[in-house]
Amino acid sequence: MRPRIPLRKRLLVRLLVATVLIALCSVGATAWLAVQTTTRAIKEEQGQDLADDMRILAQLSGYAATHPEWTGVAPTVRSLSKKMGRRIALTTSDRTLIADSAPHGTSLPPRAAANVDPLHTDTYTEPGAQLSGLDPRVVGPYRLTAKERVRLAKLAKDRQECFKQSGIDTAITLTPSGRPVLTDADGNDANDSVPEPCADGRLNTPTATEGKALKSLIVSAQPCLSREGVSFKVPYFGVDVFDKSLGSRYTIGAYSKLGDAGDIRKAQACTDAARRAQLEPYVAPVAELFLGGGDTTAPRFDVSPANKAKVVGAAAAVLALTVLVTAVVATRLVRPLRALTEAAQQPPELHVRVPVRTRDETGILAEAFNDLTERRERMEAQRKAMVSDIAHELRSPLTNIRGWLEVTRDGFVEPDPALLGSLHEEAMVLQRVIDDLQDLAAADAGTLRLHREPVRVEDLVDQVVAAYRVSADTAGVALTGKTDNSLWLEADPVRMRQVLGNLVSNALRHTPADGTVTLTAWREVDTIVLTVTDTGSGIAPENLTHVFERFWRADQSRSRRTGGSGLGLSIVRDLVAAHDGTVEATSEPGAGSVFTLRLPNAGAPEGD
Repeated sequence: MRPRIPLRKRLLVRLLVATVLIALCSVGATAWLAVQTTTRAIKEEQGQDLADDMRILAQLSGYAATHPEWTGVAPTVRSLSKKMGRRIALTTSDRTLIADSAPHGTSLPPRAAANVDPLHTDTYTEPGAQLSGLDPRVVGPYRLTAKERVRLAKLAKDRQECFKQSGIDTAITLTPSGRPVLTDADGNDANDSVPEPCADGRLNTPTATEGKALKSLIVSAQPCLSREGVSFKVPYFGVDVFDKSLGSRYTIGAYSKLGDAGDIRKAQACTDAARRAQLEPYVAPVAELFLGGGDTTAPRFDVSPANKAKVVGAAAAVLALTVLVTAVVATRLVRPLRALTEAAQQPPELHVRVPVRTRDETGILAEAFNDLTERRERMEAQRKAMVSDIAHELRSPLTNIRGWLEVTRDGFVEPDPALLGSLHEEAMVLQRVIDDLQDLAAADAGTLRLHREPVRVEDLVDQVVAAYRVSADTAGVALTGKTDNSLWLEADPVRMRQVLGNLVSNALRHTPADGTVTLTAWREVDTIVLTVTDTGSGIAPENLTHVFERFWRADQSRSRRTGGSGLGLSIVRDLVAAHDGTVEATSEPGAGSVFTLRLPNAGAPEGD
């Protein structure tokens, strides 16, 4: 029976696993590296582009916040374009060119990147800008005079010292209007939580410049507030007019009979609109910003030296892994094959065997080679034994024939009928041995001819029992036959009688007087089973596997008194195999033996 190789030990599975491992590592490393490199490069490009766009927009918005016109912006645009490596162009809302870093006549990109409007800075991310929508650098009439700046700077230092005495560290930051603001360590306005000793209100009180601008703002906002139905008292209307763009947040008053959240939103909207109207004369008109590649010729995507090193490193690692795995697998595969090759190249008479270290295909091959070596060794021993046995089987009758012929020739014995009968018996022994050898040779060569025909098993058993009845009676052994009805074989009747005859004669030789030999036949599904059972001496377990070998006898003395030529059971095995059947022997020493034939059931012929 062919040994079953565990799935994980099969050579094909191991090669597939190694190949898949290498492929997965290669694909995984390549995919990971490509994703990491590409993603990082794209993110860097996108982030860099966005950061560059925001810096350009912030700088131009700052210019517009501090200049009422775009007249002198060209040098700033060229300097910024050179620094960023981008083309920068500014136009009015009707696409009239204000400034362009590209040569004159270069067409603009199809669409604008952004609008430069310091009064509506939705895309600007400076603190305070998103809350009010105003660029914090637009101060207009809120810009402090030099004298006011000096006075507020002194007040800021006094408050900073007061904060310090309360255990709070602050820093003084100047806003675009020139007003100083105290900030904490996180950059937040420290005036949101002023210690009581420091809350004198002087630093946050509007200056004359700021007060004048605030009054103007209040007057401008009143018509809008009236239309929205927001109740107020002049000059106080509870709106946070100042935000961080003007310095510090401080409330100019409180609503009279404060309304709901909707009223607050309406008041804030009116105030923002008035404030934009107040600051509009101080800022440049709205402009459209166009961005492009400019004069730079550098590619937008390139693999950096670090990424190149990663690519080379990953490729080298995959290559090293491939070589390592392949070398390990190949070494483990080739080692036993080399051992097999060296063993096969040894002289046949040495019968070399190879060690079996694994249970995979190479291990099974090594076992098969060792089995082949053992069979070859056994066959060589059997061949030598068979030559010796044939010489022995032929020598004895030939010696007898030669001896009697020589003494007859010399006149010492008369050639009477008894002598001739003895010589004829020896000649018949020679004939039987030669016929048996011829049958075995034909079976080995596959040239054994069978004349198949439908054979009734009952008739076959009766013929064999009748043929050996006299021999059984002479030996004092009871020979009987038992068969089921309607059993048929598609067989050569002569060869089948020879098979059963050999088994019966063998049983009779090994069964003592008063014993029994029974020839039985029955059907099992699609098989005809024939058994020859005796009550003889039986066969020892160690000899049971040798009974069908040529010239083998349980009695190693080679005496014909206890055995024949030693070819009968070998012929039985070969003839049964030629009929597509099997034969097996079971025995119990002292209780007898059973020889079982299993042949295909042919079924009754038509018309029977």
